[in-house]
Amino acid sequence: MGGQNRVLAILLGVLALLVLVVGGLSAGLLLTGRGEQGDTTSGTATSGTTDTRPASGRLRLASSDPITLDPHIAGDAASAEYIVEIYSGLMTIDPDLNIVPDLAESYDVSPDGKTYTFRLRDNALFHSGRRVSASDVKWSIERASSRGLQSSVGLAYLGDIVGARDNFFGTAKGVSGVEVVDERTVRFTLDAPKPYFLAKLTYPTAFVVDKEQVESNPRNWTRKPNGTGPYKIREWRVNERLVLDANERFYLGAPKVKEVLYELAGGATLTRFENNELDVSGVGLQDIERARDPSSTLGKLYKSFPEFSISYIAFNVTSPPFDDVNVRRAFALAIDRKRISEVTFNNMLSPATGVLPPQLPGFTPSDKTYQFNPDAAKQALAASRYGSADKLPPIVITEVGAGAEGRVDTQAFLEQWRTILGVRVEIRQTDAASFFADQDAGRLQMFNSGWIMDYPDPEDILDLKFHSGSELNDLNYKNAEVDDLLNRARVERDPQRRIQLYQDAEKKIVEDAVWLPLYFSNAHVVVKAEVKGWFEAPMVIPRLRFVEVTR
Repeated sequence: MGGQNRVLAILLGVLALLVLVVGGLSAGLLLTGRGEQGDTTSGTATSGTTDTRPASGRLRLASSDPITLDPHIAGDAASAEYIVEIYSGLMTIDPDLNIVPDLAESYDVSPDGKTYTFRLRDNALFHSGRRVSASDVKWSIERASSRGLQSSVGLAYLGDIVGARDNFFGTAKGVSGVEVVDERTVRFTLDAPKPYFLAKLTYPTAFVVDKEQVESNPRNWTRKPNGTGPYKIREWRVNERLVLDANERFYLGAPKVKEVLYELAGGATLTRFENNELDVSGVGLQDIERARDPSSTLGKLYKSFPEFSISYIAFNVTSPPFDDVNVRRAFALAIDRKRISEVTFNNMLSPATGVLPPQLPGFTPSDKTYQFNPDAAKQALAASRYGSADKLPPIVITEVGAGAEGRVDTQAFLEQWRTILGVRVEIRQTDAASFFADQDAGRLQMFNSGWIMDYPDPEDILDLKFHSGSELNDLNYKNAEVDDLLNRARVERDPQRRIQLYQDAEKKIVEDAVWLPLYFSNAHVVVKAEVKGWFEAPMVIPRLRFVEVTR
């Protein structure tokens, strides 16, 4: 859910990286760079919440409660998992990762690349049956970028539109760059040609919401939103279940799966899968060998999918001692990510080679990160203005979780920093809402997080997370050379030159050790044979309408 579209995201339940290897169904890393997940696969399901009726015509999944179902403020994958099915926007991302029209039937781009004109589909309806108009689009964009809403993702995804920033900061009322041409036509004017603009419109901040519903019930309208997407909420019992019904009047055709049941109570998802209570389950570390064995029962149902996501440790560069690049480099050189990936996680994750994940435009296989080198780590710390471990101020690493000891890989890193550098780091675990609030406000000294791409463009991570002017730059990082490269990439219309600018920016960011890239992830799942067309997208995108249950 970031980045969103879910790319918001994304991302994106709100769980710790460990869920990626201990099971769990959600996208894992949050849309807007927030990516911790908590373990949802250990323990037992709450009594009375599991529906074991025959599931013909239904898809049964395990997930977690969304943090919010307001698309204009969502920044996590747990929320986006539902939002992309309930709402829609002018553009979307299809299963092949193409950016295609959604509520829009067609669009035109002016020769200078600054004006986009969209024609809405005649059969685009809200769940209530009311037709979607250009005025609905304009009102939704203005709400998402409004001073009153103060969305933490509003400007990151809509700030390229003329007038969006004025609307956000209250110096103007409305967004002048969104024009209602007629009932079916809406025009956007940008502050400069932005090749990635269509991709940004696939993020939930650009989704259409029902003005009448929002204004008539401002506190509780998201309990049963009047969206435009392929599914609508029939029932939502917090911590128990969330049920979606197919929208039979969906403008791209009624979904084949008529009902999607999300079990929210937690518990051992793989056990419930094997008991025929779920149709899809994540595979955890303790079961991966069995799943990888093609002769086993699970092996026949096992699938692995790459994800556009990265797990990382981040440093606030204005918070001592991480205001010194040599301290950051010392911490990077003192951890053995490859061994942890191979031994602790049984190669379910791969060590990150940089910031851009595999298959994303701009990715290069060469490893750009600092390699494990204890001697170089000690030299880097000695070269810092602090000089030695005993002169460092107290250091706290924050992560989402409720355990007493932290993630298993975090514990390994802390031990390596202690034995190699002589630095003791305290772990602070917190709930997701508090973590995100502190992260957004730049209050964290050092933290574990993650990012799942919202759309397949390097701008969605490099610009959003590392440009000094970005609202999602939660590290107070500023490098004039990086800003210059990113500014030029924003308006570069030659695809190859644009990618090269991003690659140059990535190298400088890694050299500055603002992030310690840890792992690129894969989704490991088992899927019932009766479920056809299931896929784990590398980002959070609409998928339920492409699935069929043949029983």
